[in-house]
Amino acid sequence: MSETITVGEALARTLEQYGVSTMYGIISIHNLPIADAVGRRGRLRFVTSRGEAGAVSMADAHGRFSGLGVALTSTGCGAGNAVGALLEAANAGTPLLHITGQVEKAYLDADCSFIHEARDQLGFLRASGKEALRVHSPQQAVAMLHRAIQLAQTPPCGPVSLEIPIDIQNSRVPLSLVTPAVRPLQPASPPADVVAALAQRLRAAQRPLLWVGGGALQAADAVRQLADAGVAVISSTHGRGILADSHPRSLRAFHNSPSVEALLRRCDLTLVAGSRLRSNETRSWTLPLPSPLLQIDLDPAAASRNYPADEVLSYDCAALLSALAAIYVPAERPDPAWDREIAQAVSAAETDLRDQCGVYAGLSDAVAAVLPPSGIFVRDITVSGSLWGSRLLPTSRPGARVHSLAGAIGMGLPMAIGTALANPESRVVALVGDGGLALGLGELATLVQENASVTLLVMNDGGYGVMRGIQDKYFEGRQFYNRLHTPDFTLLARAMGLNARRVTAAAGFHAALSEAVAQPGPSLIEVAMQEIGPLHFAGPPQKTLY
Repeated sequence: MSETITVGEALARTLEQYGVSTMYGIISIHNLPIADAVGRRGRLRFVTSRGEAGAVSMADAHGRFSGLGVALTSTGCGAGNAVGALLEAANAGTPLLHITGQVEKAYLDADCSFIHEARDQLGFLRASGKEALRVHSPQQAVAMLHRAIQLAQTPPCGPVSLEIPIDIQNSRVPLSLVTPAVRPLQPASPPADVVAALAQRLRAAQRPLLWVGGGALQAADAVRQLADAGVAVISSTHGRGILADSHPRSLRAFHNSPSVEALLRRCDLTLVAGSRLRSNETRSWTLPLPSPLLQIDLDPAAASRNYPADEVLSYDCAALLSALAAIYVPAERPDPAWDREIAQAVSAAETDLRDQCGVYAGLSDAVAAVLPPSGIFVRDITVSGSLWGSRLLPTSRPGARVHSLAGAIGMGLPMAIGTALANPESRVVALVGDGGLALGLGELATLVQENASVTLLVMNDGGYGVMRGIQDKYFEGRQFYNRLHTPDFTLLARAMGLNARRVTAAAGFHAALSEAVAQPGPSLIEVAMQEIGPLHFAGPPQKTLY
């Protein structure tokens, strides 16, 4: 008679075959057979978060580095709590597997008020990710897990939810059903004539511009070769580091700077590679982009989504850019005068941003000075994150900057934890606001519990600083509902077991960061902005807001 195991164990064994090292989640009566199997086998690190949103955000960050993040939640409200984090993972294109429970199969979709039951759970999970699947029988569980992982890892990647009724999780199945990992589907390679035609169009331009986004994160070598050949490169904030800021043809992420915009007007071709050209990076799509505009995006539905494209190339960015870089030879040698104009535009943009940041430019400089070369910077959506954290802080490699693309606050801390656990040899500095941190204070306990190598910078301005700026600009300075009662984060962190300190003057930025980053394990620095001074920001540049 063949050996049998529970479905929960079959799932755990299958995840091991995919090289999964870490699972984030919260145990529940509707996922215990899976959690029990993970615990008995002892081969996966199970990180107990304090909320489902935190678990999925941790898995999201982990997946951006490992190639597959995994989260386990309960059904019903537990799965619902994960929706915001799933939406973020969908925006970021993260390969993420979200396993959730379901009520017993006999009561599925029956509206019987079974404990943890939710109406159309599959529907709201499908709406918040790339796909959502359901296991209908024990013998189908491993096959559906393979399918969910393949979908999550097949470009364009995204989060996939898999719901498994509780009675199926504890059913027994033959061990023989545990089959090897399945590879993601691979996009077609760009034909040689397509590459040659693109190279010719690029060669015909005198001042070509390459705009790179998150879809080009795996194309850093090719982008550098093209920049070396004379192509100016600008990136989305998600694409920071694809080309090092120090490269003489890097325009960094200064898309909304007047000096860089003036330079863009002098370019005579735009090649957009793997970028959505988001509203906050294009002034709601009013930023003039040079024509002709050529667009590389694996997703055919992305064609001309925000800017009309003169040509659409539906291929993988890394494959096409690598093939292009291998044959591209510019018609002329790079122009030193054009390089000087690029340097002047970037310098003017940085000077303007430093003036806007005031004394907090010194905090950016302190982070740059103390963060090791292998370090990673994670930022929440906060005034500091939108100013110096997104554009002023230099970077030299892709993946060294992590943030929420959906624009939601509160994800910085859990993302920092997932980033640190995915990169155990790297130091992480995470930037959060007091308002965003309040959404997931419990994850401070997770930070300590996992001894994650994270220094958390808490920018405490006593409320929603971005909203204050917007109300000042658009509502004649009327201020409503943006001031919050905030705890003493330093004392709170110490109560959690964190090494914590408070900075009340700009002169203390470097010393506090240097000491915190040098110590092993997690730490917290509270920056008392009400004592140091305000930082003004009225939201991302828009064509119009109200």
